Amino acid sequence: MVSFSRSGIVFAAFCAFSPPALAEAEPTRDTVLAIVNGTEITVGHVLTARESLPEQFRTMPADALFEPLVEQLIEQTAIMQEAEGTLSPREQIAFENEQRAFIANAALTRAANAALSEENIEAAYAAFVTEFDGREPTPEFNASHIIVETEEEALALRAQLDEGADFADLAREHSLDGAAAGGGSLGWFGLGAMIPEFEQAVQSMDVGEYLGPLETQFGWHLVLLNDTRMSAAPELDEVREALEQTLQREAAQAELDRATEGAMIERSYEGLDPAMLMRSELLDD
Repeated sequence: MVSFSRSGIVFAAFCAFSPPALAEAEPTRDTVLAIVNGTEITVGHVLTARESLPEQFRTMPADALFEPLVEQLIEQTAIMQEAEGTLSPREQIAFENEQRAFIANAALTRAANAALSEENIEAAYAAFVTEFDGREPTPEFNASHIIVETEEEALALRAQLDEGADFADLAREHSLDGAAAGGGSLGWFGLGAMIPEFEQAVQSMDVGEYLGPLETQFGWHLVLLNDTRMSAAPELDEVREALEQTLQREAAQAELDRATEGAMIERSYEGLDPAMLMRSELLDD
C-alpha cells in the first residue's frame, strides 16, 4: 500500500485494484464518475487532479491511482459542501487571492503560449541577427585547460605534454573541475567570459599552442588554445530557447499592460504606512 498526500488530504493507492467499469462509449472530460449531493465529478476533474500530483505519483500505474483520486475528490466535495459559508476572514481572503492568481496565471499562460508561432520565432530571430550584425565583431576563443592544486603538479603535467602526451587524456585523468570529463574543453567563449588571467593568456597564444603553469584564484592551469574566430550570429537552433522565453515574457507583459490600461483603477494606498504589511493579526480581527 502506498500513501501520499495532496491538498493536505492523505489517502492510499492500492496497487491491486480494478477500476469500476464505465459505459462502453469512449469517455470524455465531461464523463461523470460520481455525484455528491448533485455535484458532478468528471473525468476532467480526475485528470486535472493527477496532473497536480508530485512527479513520483504521476508515474504510478493508472490502476493504482484511479480509484484513490476519484475517492479523494468525492471526500473533498462532501467536505466542501458542508464547509461552504464557514470560512474565517483569513481563509476567505486566502481563497480570493488563490482564485485571483489562478485565473490571472491561466490568462497570461495562454497569451504567452499563443506567441510561440514559428512565424513569430523566425521574425524574432531575424531581428536578433540584424542587431547582432550591427555590432563590431569581437574575437572568440575555443580552449581547453587542466587545473590542479599545486604548481609542482602543473609542472609535472607540462613535462608530459612536452614529451608528447595527449592534452585531453591528461585532463581527464588529472584535472579537478567539471570540464575534465570532456578532456578539459571549455568550448567557445568571448572576451569578458573568463577571469582576466585566463583571458590574457589565450589572447597571447597561437592556435595549437599550450601554456602554463598559469596561476589563478582557482588553482594552477595548463591552457591549450584549440581555435579562434570572430563573433558571428549563432544559428536559430542555438538561440531558439532564449527567443521563445523572450517572446513569452513580452506577450505576458503586453497582456498585463492591455488589461490594466483598459481597467478603471482607483488607487487609495498612497500615504499608508508600509509597516502595516507586518501586521498579520489584522487578518484575525
